[in-house]
Amino acid sequence: MKYPVLGTLTLLLALQVGALAQNVRPSQGTVPKASTRKKAPASSESVTATETSTVVIPSWLPSSGPQQPAATLLHDLQHTVLDLRFDWAKQQVIGTATLTVRPHFQSQSQLVLDAKGFDIRNIRLLLGNGKEKALTYGYDKRQLVVNLDRSYARTETYQVRIAYVAKPNELPAGGSAAITSDKGLFFINPLGTEKGKPRQIWTQGETENNSAWFPTIDKPNQRMTQEIRLTVDGQYKTLSNGLLVASKNNADGTRTDTWKQALPAAPYLTMIAVGDFAVVKDTWRGKAVDYYVEPKFAGTAKAVFGNTPQMLDFFSKKFGVEYPWEKYAQIAVRDYVSGAMENTSAVVHGEGIQATRRELLDQNFDWVIAHEVVHHWFGNYVTCESWANLPLNESFADYGEFLWTEYKYGADAAAMVQQTSLNHYLQEAEDKRVPLIRYTYRDKEDMFDRHSYQKGGRVLHMLRKYVGDEAFYLALNQYLTRNKYTAVEVDELRMVFEEVTGEDLKWFFDQWFLQRGHPELRITHSYNNGQVSLRVQQQQDTVYTPVYRLPVAVAVWGNSNQPTIHNITVTKADQQFVFSSSQRPNLVKFDDEAQLLAKIDEELSQEELLYQFQHARNYLQKYQAIDGLRTKVGDLTVSAMLRNALNDKFWGVRVAAVEALKRYKGAEGGAVRKEIQRVATTDTRSEVRAAAITTLNSFSNEDFGSVYEAALNDSSYVVISAALGALTRNPTVNSQAKISSLQETPNTRVITALGGYYALNGHLDQYDWFLSHVETLQEAELYTFLPNFGQFMQRMPPIEREKGVKKLEMLARNAPSYLVRLGAYKGLSALAERSQELKTVLQDIRAKEKDEGLKGMYNLL
Repeated sequence: MKYPVLGTLTLLLALQVGALAQNVRPSQGTVPKASTRKKAPASSESVTATETSTVVIPSWLPSSGPQQPAATLLHDLQHTVLDLRFDWAKQQVIGTATLTVRPHFQSQSQLVLDAKGFDIRNIRLLLGNGKEKALTYGYDKRQLVVNLDRSYARTETYQVRIAYVAKPNELPAGGSAAITSDKGLFFINPLGTEKGKPRQIWTQGETENNSAWFPTIDKPNQRMTQEIRLTVDGQYKTLSNGLLVASKNNADGTRTDTWKQALPAAPYLTMIAVGDFAVVKDTWRGKAVDYYVEPKFAGTAKAVFGNTPQMLDFFSKKFGVEYPWEKYAQIAVRDYVSGAMENTSAVVHGEGIQATRRELLDQNFDWVIAHEVVHHWFGNYVTCESWANLPLNESFADYGEFLWTEYKYGADAAAMVQQTSLNHYLQEAEDKRVPLIRYTYRDKEDMFDRHSYQKGGRVLHMLRKYVGDEAFYLALNQYLTRNKYTAVEVDELRMVFEEVTGEDLKWFFDQWFLQRGHPELRITHSYNNGQVSLRVQQQQDTVYTPVYRLPVAVAVWGNSNQPTIHNITVTKADQQFVFSSSQRPNLVKFDDEAQLLAKIDEELSQEELLYQFQHARNYLQKYQAIDGLRTKVGDLTVSAMLRNALNDKFWGVRVAAVEALKRYKGAEGGAVRKEIQRVATTDTRSEVRAAAITTLNSFSNEDFGSVYEAALNDSSYVVISAALGALTRNPTVNSQAKISSLQETPNTRVITALGGYYALNGHLDQYDWFLSHVETLQEAELYTFLPNFGQFMQRMPPIEREKGVKKLEMLARNAPSYLVRLGAYKGLSALAERSQELKTVLQDIRAKEKDEGLKGMYNLL
């Protein structure tokens, strides 16, 4: 699973102009600071009864949930055969499931299956030779208990056939911040009444939602082979796991496609999709690599997905295990409930991965494609045995994004991935700090957070750096080959690394996988009598977070162009290290390679930071210097350094430099502004041009309208959006006609930027434009668009607002996504200041909201 919405307070998917378009996900927003501390409740973990009167716990420490062990194996799924038809009008699945099962150890006289909200027509035991026997059963609409004809031993395999109707659309509404609906199977525009939207059927099985459309043992520690027969209207394409082994046209105009997967995978990785898709074909080592997209995107499918064969080759070699599955297909579907899903050999993406040539000027989707490719080893080939061990799936997939970027786009681009991942984790850690592997949680989908993803990826990077590349990849190879087609827990990963390296690594796995938090370091140094003294203070709360053991490199720069590297290991809360140096160093740099997952406060002078930039060997060293000098931009030497950075060969450095120059007020103000204008109009990277426009807009009472107007004609939608943002508070007469013409632009980034522009500068003419896009935008865009709609309606006569107010109220009450509900609530709030009636509506919405985190957000507004 990729880039899920990660909780009410994180506001994931808040897209920023400066998002790393090449291979870094959009910014995942910010979270409120959690620096306050509170008294520990009596039930809080790690606090004894005698401590509660004196011990306080940090606000980021969640209360403990119940123990969540792996599911007990009573039966082993062997094989599943599904025969499925679909009633579009009723949004139902008419199915027959034939399950081949075997008792795991103890003899069994009952078979317990997960089956949510079915109508069961009959259940039969298949006896062979065409004979069968009816079986009785008990059913509570969640679990189906089948009474077998006798007790079966673990050496005996038997088959049960279940005829059923699945009604996922009639299940109680459920879901999480990570996966916004748990009904498993989705009918999109089933009656064909939504203009411009295709009719589709698709599934989302993770975590345990496939049992909403076929009976199974819906646990990650099960494995089965499968055969799925889909009977659909003849005009539709189908997709499922494995290979299409048969396709038969039926007399009634339907067609039955048979998909067969001969290799075993967990039930949550089963998928189907039906719809009008163009199938763009590719290959890798004789295996089909297919891209299913809406027909209008067929011409750009290879531009989006075309690196997939190279990824399969790269990771096959990297892991020493050739991609094992029968094919590799990817499909883009409408109204998807998460980011992407690694169903075995048939990955599902949301519609946003489809793009025009012009949109691809600003971004590619290699990061999410690589993430799902890696899952076919870590997650599909070897699967976490319980959701508590989810990082064994997601951390590796997250780290796969880094590995691919490092290989394809270079070390600097990979460092940006690393930097972004660290920042996203640290944002979440302001409000939540839990172990990576955690056997206590309230809901299994709580595991889909920035710990399991971004923190886990950084932990793997530290492990790689500690043991070295040769040992790291040899250990991964042995982990994969020994555990193929099985379910595992974290100790199996640890033991294979210990076997390869010969070192007891319990300390590493304990502090990084099994304990919460991260180091918070204060670094200072001094020089006296030929010695450099380096002091490292661990300032994290050591009641709930360990004192870390940190192997790290320290670079001491003298007068030569090469530093002396000292490898040290921090083991104490406050520790001094002494290095010999014949002269006062120009720079002492802790964590020289920026490998630690830590929050580091390093005391460096302005001269040291300038020296660091001048001698930096990579992007992160340059970025750290720029970031450390942001408050000194008025100094001539600093501004000269930043102007020099505007010409750096790596675009990420240029972005950092232009952002650091916001509100520059130094003596060379005119020259600096000319440089920024040059960057805004001529830089080769759209991200840099957009950042330069935003920086120009930060200079109050200065007119750069001609730059913004010219940017409205830029080839990049990112740049156009930045220009619209700049013009929002500084509109120009000459830009009006061009802005009006942008209303027809199909790009959602431009649409949301226009929404912000019209919120302050719109007229009644844009009312219908707002209403039409409320119907078409996705949840991430609506979160921003709906508050702007509310602000826009402040400018409308009250009699004109009714339709828009009703739409906002409906979304605030009923939208499946909390992001949309929050955005609609904020839109209504913008109108409620002078309306007692709307204040009453908002009060009622707050009272009836079931998401406690969202109610908390309402109370902050």
